[in-house]
Amino acid sequence: MKAPLVAPELRELVSRNDVSTIQDFCRHMHPKAVADFLATLGPREIWHILRALEPQLRAEVFSNLDEDVQLEIAESLTRDELAQLISDMPPDDRVDLFKQIPPEKQDLILPALAKAEREDIRKLASYPEGTAGSVMTSDYVALPPDITVREALERVRLEAPDKETVYYAYVVDDKRRLIGLVSLKDLILASPHKLVKDIMRRDVIFARVTDDQEDVARMIQKYDLIALPIINGDNVLVGIITHDDAVDIITQEQTEDLEKFMAISGPHEAGVYMKTSVWEFFKRRAPWVIGLAGLELFSGMVIHHFQVTLMRLVILAFYMPMLAATGGNTGSQSAVLVIRALALKEISPGDFFKVLFKECRVAILIAVTLGSLLWLKVSLFTSGITLPMGLSSAVVGMAIGVAFAIQVIVAAVIGAALPLVYTAIGIDPAGATSPTLSTIMDVVGMFIYFSIAKAILGV
Repeated sequence: MKAPLVAPELRELVSRNDVSTIQDFCRHMHPKAVADFLATLGPREIWHILRALEPQLRAEVFSNLDEDVQLEIAESLTRDELAQLISDMPPDDRVDLFKQIPPEKQDLILPALAKAEREDIRKLASYPEGTAGSVMTSDYVALPPDITVREALERVRLEAPDKETVYYAYVVDDKRRLIGLVSLKDLILASPHKLVKDIMRRDVIFARVTDDQEDVARMIQKYDLIALPIINGDNVLVGIITHDDAVDIITQEQTEDLEKFMAISGPHEAGVYMKTSVWEFFKRRAPWVIGLAGLELFSGMVIHHFQVTLMRLVILAFYMPMLAATGGNTGSQSAVLVIRALALKEISPGDFFKVLFKECRVAILIAVTLGSLLWLKVSLFTSGITLPMGLSSAVVGMAIGVAFAIQVIVAAVIGAALPLVYTAIGIDPAGATSPTLSTIMDVVGMFIYFSIAKAILGV
């Protein structure tokens, strides 16, 4: 919710140094809404407003600004100002910002941070991009198993202001290995004199730091979790991933899959369409479009090879655009369904023949329906076209209907097979892109079309 009309009013408050009104404006709105309003201002103006806020609110609003705006503000701050801001930010947001800062400035900031924060940044920044470790936060509540519920509640109460979520508390042993979980509801309802180990749940759902971030987000979605604990190779609890981060991850992964499926290269980020330059879009989209256009030349070669057939039976040309569209649409449908099922772990490459058998049955039903409709259309509603001696519109309709039916079946099989093969050899199945598949089916479809027409009609 960005409101450019608010910008002059905010600038007026800044020019008057009306700190009280600025604070009231920011306190009575959600940090994300405040960030959207501030995004209409320049970096120095935004910082002037943020500086008037208490540290926690300042960090929350700043964390909700777009990354490029954060970087612009960070570049304009002094070493001490930036170090203080980073200290106040949640650990996962802090690390995301730190990774974007130039290395030379990172070296200046680290000494200005407390030792615990320095080590936390180094640890979180060390995990490879795309893993659970790279998106987790170290802001969680941990409890020993041998304290009472009363003591646990008191500890949660004391730690709550500094933690991202307190709805789950994780029970760890003296080596910080994860052994159980208690929810805030469990603690509230339990007898104050009971021990935490007596009420904790031992069958904890967890992930490891090296797990793919999308798999972790899907786990949170599948089990309806508020947060998921992350452990290392020694089963030591090192962080959590919260449900709001899971939503961001799923959005990012869906954006990436969609753009790959449509043969768009380069980085795949959500919410950056208006910020991406025309030249950048050209570089990311043109190679595939040009390459696929070159591949379409094979369709022309197929048509050239069957030019005698086409010249003797012009009616075949009327259905060529429909043939190309049908093959592309059928193949894309199968590919999308299989890619989605792979992403949700409903199927694996080991289900190759089961998937193909299922898609074949669906395709046969579509093929019979479409082929029959085309035969009726050509047989009953074709007039004013001269056919070669010995051929009737019913026979031509049968040839066209059979060609379309086979095209549908072949397209469904190829569309389903490509993502499974890609996954089996370790390639992102989203690479079985719609434009690529459509182009392949154009070439294959034309060959099927004219080969069957020639075989059945003898032209």
